[in-house]
This record gives sequence, C-alpha cells and structure tokens, in this order.
Amino acid sequence: MALQGPEELGEQVEEPEDLDDQDASSISPAEEITLPPGPGGEDEPEEALLLPWDRFSAWLHCICVVGFDLELGQAVEVSQRDPPGTAGKTSICYLSFPDSNSGCLGDTQFCFRFRQGSNRKSSLGCFLETTDRDAPPCLKVGHYYGYVYFRQVRDKSLKRGYFQKSLVLISKLPYVTFFHSLLKIMAPEYFEKQEPCLEAACNDIDRWPTPHPGRILTLPIMGVVIKVRIPTCYDKPGTSQLVQSGQVITHTITLAHIIKVVVLSKCFYPVFFHIQMLWELVLLGEALVVMAPSPAESSDTVLALVSCISPLRYCSDFRPYFTIHDSEFKEYTTRTQAPPSVILGVTNPFFAKTLQHWPHIIRIGDMKQAGEMAKQMKVKKLKNLKTLDSKPGVYTAYKPYLNKDEEIIKQLQKGVQQKRPSPAQNAILRRYFLELTQSFIIPLERYVASLMPLQKSISPWKSPPQLRPFIQQDFMKTLEKAGPQLTSRLKGDWIGLYRNFLKSPNFDGWFRNRRREMTQKLEALHLEALCEEDLQQRVQMHSEVETVDLVLKLKDKLNQAEKEQLPVRPGTVAKLRAHIEAVILALPEDLQGILHKPSTP
Repeated sequence: MALQGPEELGEQVEEPEDLDDQDASSISPAEEITLPPGPGGEDEPEEALLLPWDRFSAWLHCICVVGFDLELGQAVEVSQRDPPGTAGKTSICYLSFPDSNSGCLGDTQFCFRFRQGSNRKSSLGCFLETTDRDAPPCLKVGHYYGYVYFRQVRDKSLKRGYFQKSLVLISKLPYVTFFHSLLKIMAPEYFEKQEPCLEAACNDIDRWPTPHPGRILTLPIMGVVIKVRIPTCYDKPGTSQLVQSGQVITHTITLAHIIKVVVLSKCFYPVFFHIQMLWELVLLGEALVVMAPSPAESSDTVLALVSCISPLRYCSDFRPYFTIHDSEFKEYTTRTQAPPSVILGVTNPFFAKTLQHWPHIIRIGDMKQAGEMAKQMKVKKLKNLKTLDSKPGVYTAYKPYLNKDEEIIKQLQKGVQQKRPSPAQNAILRRYFLELTQSFIIPLERYVASLMPLQKSISPWKSPPQLRPFIQQDFMKTLEKAGPQLTSRLKGDWIGLYRNFLKSPNFDGWFRNRRREMTQKLEALHLEALCEEDLQQRVQMHSEVETVDLVLKLKDKLNQAEKEQLPVRPGTVAKLRAHIEAVILALPEDLQGILHKPSTP
C-alpha cells in the first residue's frame, strides 16, 4: 500500500448527485464498448468460458424482496437466485427491516454486513481470486453485504395499515455508494412494476462485464447506463464523482468512496468535538457501539468510522446495522469475556442495557439541520448511559494519546456558522483524517522498507533472500528522528499510540499485506536476474538430469509469476519463456516431448 505525503493530495471533487430526479425516458440504451485490458495487460481467458448467471454472480449473490407477514413476521417474498443458506436467509429477513421503534416513514436506504457461509461454486473461481488480488486492501472480500431500499407508507387497505417492503441486494463487494445508487434506479421501478421488472434487471446484470479493478466498465440497467471504474491497489487516495450527463450516468468508484463517506461530516457532526479520539479508537481496533435512531444513521456512522483511517484498512469486524436476531448476538453481548474488536451499529433500545459493559459507546441523536450548532460535550462515564434516550455523546473512560486538535474543530464550527456547503465540510474532514493517518503510517512504511534486502544480494542461482524481521524496539528508535512530527503538527504520546497499534488487528493486517507485497517484489527481482543469465551456456556445464531439473524449476517460477502477477518489468515473462524453450530444444527429442507437455495443476 503505497502512501503519499500530504503535499501530494489534490483538492476534493464534488459529492455525487442524487439519482432521484433522473428522467429515465431521456436515458439512452447501453452502448457496446471495447474494454481496455486490466492490470495484467491481457484480456482474461475466463471471459469466453462464463456460464449463465456467472456475470451476475460476479456482482451480486442474489436479489431479495423482504415483506412483513402478519403470521410469519419478516419473510423473503421474492428471490432472484438463492440466498446464502438458511442462516443467511434469516439474517437477511431481520436485517432488511428497521426496528419498530425507528419510525422510518417513506423511503430509507441503509446497509448491513454478515459472515459468509459456504461459497457458491461457479466457473468464476479464478476470476474472483484475481479480482481480490488486484483490489485495494479495503475491498478484499470476506463478508456478505446487504444493500437495502426500504419503503413504508400508509395503506388503509392492509391490516397493519402500512405498506412495508424492502428490496435488498446481497453482494460480496463492499461498493456501498455504487449499490445505493443502483437501488435508486431499481427500487422505484420495482415498487411500480413488481417482479417482471426484477427479472429484466437480473438479465441486464448478467450481461455486465466482470468487475476488474482498474477498468472503466459500462453497465446497462433498466434503460440507464452507469459507467464505473473500480480502484486498484496502486491508486492513491482520492474521491469520486457521479456525473449525470443526460444520456449516461458516470460513476467513478475510488478509494474514498468505496466505503460511503458522502455523509461523513453529517455523521460526525453530533460528536465532532471528539473526532480525533474516535480516530484513535478505530485505529487501535477498540470495541465500539454506535447507538442511533435509525438504520440509515447507524450504518452511515459505522461506515464513516471505518473509513476515517483510510487508506489504512480496518481489519476487524464491523456491522453497520446489528439486531438482536443476529447469529453473533450472544457472542457480542456476553459478559464472561472482553468485547471483541468490532464496531456495531444498533437502533434497538434493548442494546443500551445489554451492551452497557462495552468500553466505548457513541450515542447519535437525530442528525442536526445544517446551520444548527452542536454543543461541546464532555466525554461521559459509561455508568451514565442507561437508556437509548440518553443524551448524544461519547461514553468512555478512554484517554486519548494525542492532544486535541483545536484547529480542525474551529474550522468545522466556522463552516457551520457560515453555512458552508456539505461537500466542502466533507472535504475538510476527509482531508484531515487522511493526513492524520498518513502522518501515522509513513514512519512504519519507512521502517518496513528498510527490512528489504539490497538488490545486489539477489543471486539468480540461489533462493531469493528473506525479509528481515520487524523488531518493535528498533522501530521505536526510528521515531525520534523520523517520526510523525515531520508531517503532523499534533503533539502527544505518539510512542504510546504506536505501541498499542502494534498489538492491534489493523497492524497485523497491514503488515501481512506489506510483507506479501515485498516478498513478491523479491521474487520478481529474482526472476529478472534469471532472465539476464545465459542459461544455454550454464546448462552445457551440467548433466541432462540437472538440466531437466532446472527447466522444471524455471517453469514453476514462470507459473508463479503468471498466477500471482508478480511486479516484473514488461517483457520479463516472455523472455524467460524463450530461455526455457531454448534450453528444452537443446535436449534430446524424447526429453523435449516430456518437457513440452503441460504440467498438471
């Protein structure tokens, strides 16, 4: 994960526009385009082998309609493709509706997240591995995401007096803004035209190109065209924009907008006096509960918290909307052990009692109207939180390591007083978090880079050298001269913050990813060194058995380079393949026939 210093950050772009006012009749049908090759430089061979529903499965696991039955309660009424198992189906039913106390009238959008069960088999196995490898760390799959469009309106013809229904997209992809935008197109059409409309949408999605990171994709859906670029692990932190051009909706997904940050300033507004402390809690992977009045505010706030340490990946679990029916309810509410490293978003008042033993609780009230000032609130003791009706604030005994940054608070307050546009407030807050995280991570990046062996130590005829181990004491010594004070104005106990971060899941995930990247770089350098050798001259000094052994090892290296897409110079793989072929042709014909046979997987 390459990081840039604050001086390299560009200005933020405008926030996405809503699609509610989109005039569908003015949208042209999808146009055929030729997609540029992905990071690998060549079209994927699997594209020609895709089966029906494979393209759909690359984007979505299933589409469900969840309604309320007077006898059964919440139930899946319609499902395009099967929900992920019985437990998954139950989770979808309960998580797709707001708690009864939320009082959500009209249309509401939110999202939830739950653990994956057994994976559906498809001919896309290799493709999904490639996508996961090329995606940035924050986009690695591991859970299902549910994107909900819930409608509740008065209807006297129904026994309950209300029409209540949710259209839900279930996916392994955490493209929050994209799928919410997609639902704004699909849901109103569905509520008007019912099931045939869903079938048409599924057919559209099954014609979409697979979601390759780095490509610009054209996605037709119900007469509308969305253009999307999915970020790669090589992109630097940025923002996205959703541009409505009359005929095409252009939606560029970039790192900052994968996890929804459109409402970042709105989410943190009730507690913005404590944003720096919240950043520390998320950075350290502390157990956090967000108590909010509705699923929309709950999920937006949890996603805003997770995104506040971007581009660092949040490696613990997080649940944007969590209910008492969740399969992990007992695990997360037990008092027999310390709360796990997870961020929960809840709306049910019952949690005010069951989660009272959690160390950090954020109480979010109704989101303030623009221009209304938030009052400065002191951090409150946990024992003062008795009900969900308690005043908004942060309930914790945590003492921040860093001194409070009064400048950012004054800047945000000034924006509220002057009625600064929401996109501008978002840009200020996002830039603040980004620079704070980068100031923290840059010393770690610098130290980890020093663990890389020198290139001159790489010999083509020896195994690649190993990375030197990460020694905490050695890293701490580097902070005196090359610590965050070089890029951050904040004072405080940076050493203590690093010491606790090194014990956290976020450090473990970050270091595993960096170690894998550096190991691949060593393998790539080793491969390039082999390509510079005169292999034919070398094999002349060895027996046929040793030459065959060399060819087999070189073919293994070649397979590794292609499978893992090692970061080698252009032409390296082709050059090595030519070297191997030249060596094989110098052997007797019987051995040539054996070595030319494709290796079995």
